[in-house]
Amino acid sequence: MKAHFSTFILVLLISAVKAQSTEEVGMSPWGPQDEIGTLNMMTEDSKLEILSQIQSGKTYDLSVDYFVGMPSFDALGDPAYQYWLTHTPNGTVVDNPNGLGKAMNQKVSYTGDAISMYTHMGTHIDALNHFGLNGKIWNGFTPEEHLGDKGWKKTGSETIPPIIARGVLIDVEEALEELSENYRINAEDLKTALRRQKVKLRKGDVVLIRTGQARFYEDANEYLDKYPGISLDAVKWLVEDQQIMLLGADNLSLEAFPPEREDNWVPVHTYLLAEKGVMFIEQMFLEELAQDHIYEFAFIAASLKLKGASGSPMRPIAIPVH
Repeated sequence: MKAHFSTFILVLLISAVKAQSTEEVGMSPWGPQDEIGTLNMMTEDSKLEILSQIQSGKTYDLSVDYFVGMPSFDALGDPAYQYWLTHTPNGTVVDNPNGLGKAMNQKVSYTGDAISMYTHMGTHIDALNHFGLNGKIWNGFTPEEHLGDKGWKKTGSETIPPIIARGVLIDVEEALEELSENYRINAEDLKTALRRQKVKLRKGDVVLIRTGQARFYEDANEYLDKYPGISLDAVKWLVEDQQIMLLGADNLSLEAFPPEREDNWVPVHTYLLAEKGVMFIEQMFLEELAQDHIYEFAFIAASLKLKGASGSPMRPIAIPVH
């Protein structure tokens, strides 16, 4: 009996390992040249439909500030945000860089500045080339054929169109009262929050998940100390059952850490980007929407067209609809 039971357990373990090895890059239903995945669900009619429901000019800014010392993912050596002045009013008088003399430079003050940053910091969207599987990214594109010294020739940030769609906030933090450290948000949590909000998802929605982490954004140590995030179970429910178009959240990296799979350190990233062609936005500011109990809105956003890049800063806004 024990031998049979041991064999049964071994079979289960082998099956589990096999189940964890089935991740494969998805091929786009929108054709072999598709570079934007589920954003193809957006049409002129769908944009007009949500815009026509706007009945006020009240807007909510869903982006965070960029500042030196801001929280960012630098565990793998990616650079922190840097800002420096290239011209100051007094410095221009002293240096006279324009050759126009002291009197002119005292009259016309001049300030100039520059920044240096990782493309995946602050409120930003992940392009479909950000993570891949087994040597390929979404739609089977490969670095050997499509990645040059100046970035990807396919699925770069410049391909991401302006986004206008129905947006839905799922306030998980309010529904569960408070998320514990590294809590994994599951599908039942999302359903509970939606029932509480009396909101139903629709095909093509932009879904924003509030974990409450944005409350700590000004303090990088506290912001990164707790790491609640969404689980594979939850994103599969959103993508496969609810057929959403785009995801967003107020935390860094969207998913919780440590990873829930032993064979993949970012399984939610690869599921969304590489397998399903679903982009997502990280480090959003959702506190004002939650405070005012705004759960449905017109979502409008555009990212910088950084050619070949794997991500780009984004300035999303929400306008309530009725």
